[in-house]
Amino acid sequence: MKHILCAILSIFLAVSAYAQTKELPGEWIDKETGHKIVRLSDEDGSQSFYFHQNGYTENGDKMVFSTPKGLSTYNFKTKKIEQIVEGRAGSVVVGAKTRKVFYTKGDSVFETDIDTKATREIVKNAKLRTGSGFAVNSDETLLGGSMTTGEVPEEFRPRVPQTSPQATLQISPQTSPTPQPARDAYPGKGEMMERRLAAKIPMTLYTINIKTGEVKTFHAATDWLNHVQFSPTDPTLMMFCHEGPWHKVDRIWTIRTDGSGLKKIHARTMDMEIAGHEFFSADGKWIYYDLQTPKSQVFWLARYNIASGKMEKFSLTKKEWSVHYNVSPDGKLMSGDGGGPNSVAKGDNGQYMYLFTPKDGKLVSEKLVNLANHDYSLEPNGTFTPDGKWLVFRSNMLGPTHVYAVEIKK
Repeated sequence: MKHILCAILSIFLAVSAYAQTKELPGEWIDKETGHKIVRLSDEDGSQSFYFHQNGYTENGDKMVFSTPKGLSTYNFKTKKIEQIVEGRAGSVVVGAKTRKVFYTKGDSVFETDIDTKATREIVKNAKLRTGSGFAVNSDETLLGGSMTTGEVPEEFRPRVPQTSPQATLQISPQTSPTPQPARDAYPGKGEMMERRLAAKIPMTLYTINIKTGEVKTFHAATDWLNHVQFSPTDPTLMMFCHEGPWHKVDRIWTIRTDGSGLKKIHARTMDMEIAGHEFFSADGKWIYYDLQTPKSQVFWLARYNIASGKMEKFSLTKKEWSVHYNVSPDGKLMSGDGGGPNSVAKGDNGQYMYLFTPKDGKLVSEKLVNLANHDYSLEPNGTFTPDGKWLVFRSNMLGPTHVYAVEIKK
């Protein structure tokens, strides 16, 4: 009898979860902005990736995203969803040309073909303990990241989130299912950042040869190395950040994979100036970043020309400031994901997905999605589709977290 009751309860819960998802609209027109929004995921807790982690194939026919069950693809042509990886996966990035998704499970690194699902273990028991940003270079021969080389105090070890396996990417995505301390045992993010910076835990950058699995380390430091990215056009150029409270660190740096050519990208010009959430343009010519002179008062989207070293900046209002920005594949448009009441703009920013057009040193904004009901403890992280026609983001604006796309053209 007990087994029968358990079976009935399981069926009831499954049906309830299914009904909850089915009640969410599949697409609609935002009443305020006039733009069409489409839900791309069908399972509560699904998420698109962090704003600089590529999730798309080169021709844009498929996108990889995370679900509570693993990794799935969304086919933009057929509108079908297919699971390709089972189980929690961390540090996920897609090789656009090879059509392979690279990720970690425990201490090992894997690749999976997103069409055939063929999976190969690249590195076994590497214990890379990677930080935010697991990058694949432009010719898709190397993976890269940052890792700790010393013992990490318990307070800085990552927590396994209750709602999203992808959220761990933003601090340090270890994915082992070991028991985690209660959330209240950890300091707030601001305090944690201060403590982590002061801890001076030994770290290093690394590369992984995708074909052979060889791991090479370089640039050993006690700075907090994070947000590793590769240039989309130069296979040996890596970007990383000095993590920590932004007003205390020189955040944005580039380096060659042989350890040469270390370069600071932005030099502070005043007290409390901050620059960060950096990313490459699709053509590899520019590094874009959020710039505030000073923090929470004057807002810019800045860009650094890699060839000339010239910096340009575009002004925007406090209400238009966004947690993360992005740029379209053709470089003509930018996007922003707004911010919540506890963000750096101190609650004066707007809760919208924004489209920006640069003009005369300013960003002219258009509102794409009203995110008034979105809880910004989950960052939307907008990314343009390869054809530049849609902006994909993750949101809990309707309750459960899902992956959405908003059409750029009304």
